[in-house]
Amino acid sequence: MSTPEVPDRAVVILVRPENPENIGLAARAMKNTGFSELRLAGIRRFSPKAYRTAVHAEDILDGAKIFPTLEGATADLHFIAASTAKRRKIATWVEWDEAAERIEGLPSTARIGLLFGNERTGLTGAELGRANLVFTIPQARRQPSYNLGAAVLLTLYTLFSRIQEGRGLPARKGDAPLPRREQDATIDRLIAKLSGRGFIHSTNRDHVAAWVRDYFGRTAMTDRDRGFLLAVFDKMTKNRDIERGKEPGHGRL
Repeated sequence: MSTPEVPDRAVVILVRPENPENIGLAARAMKNTGFSELRLAGIRRFSPKAYRTAVHAEDILDGAKIFPTLEGATADLHFIAASTAKRRKIATWVEWDEAAERIEGLPSTARIGLLFGNERTGLTGAELGRANLVFTIPQARRQPSYNLGAAVLLTLYTLFSRIQEGRGLPARKGDAPLPRREQDATIDRLIAKLSGRGFIHSTNRDHVAAWVRDYFGRTAMTDRDRGFLLAVFDKMTKNRDIERGKEPGHGRL
């Protein structure tokens, strides 16, 4: 059996899109480049006006899945790559060509989410925190940023052209990352452990929690990684309590 190509394993996710024409253009870009699964997050429905620009891609709009939250739209996916035009302090970002290589090298069983934000505001810091990788698409000037439909097309065309030209990396063997909902749940547990030991507290909570999400989120955590991390954190906290002669659950990490 041949290894499934990235377009067969990838999902395009539009978060809080406002312009129905852009939804249609995204669907058309998907059709042009061989992608087929579209998800819309943070909206209840989309206007029929989207069909005006979805030339010959009406079937993609017909099959689009709508989720009330980003968490729901990404829960079953293993690796999330998020697009941003803004360079954030916390999020670790790379340019799109580098991101494309990492995506191509994921295990063939990994399902991939390509995440694009609202036309005016882009993705929030919290939304970027749910990604394993944040990428930017190079441009001559930082403003104006790419139109949403254009950003989707440029992203998908890079992957499509690499496959067509035989430049795509073979998918590596090994375990696929955990579904994103399980990665997030594990990171939540790590943050809770750090909070319980006093390492995260009221004055640094937002900054440190965001850093932990960025650092561990971009590891594309596997089941083996999860077991190792939780064992290490448990061992560290227990040993520190023993050294101090305290019952587990008190003190700092």
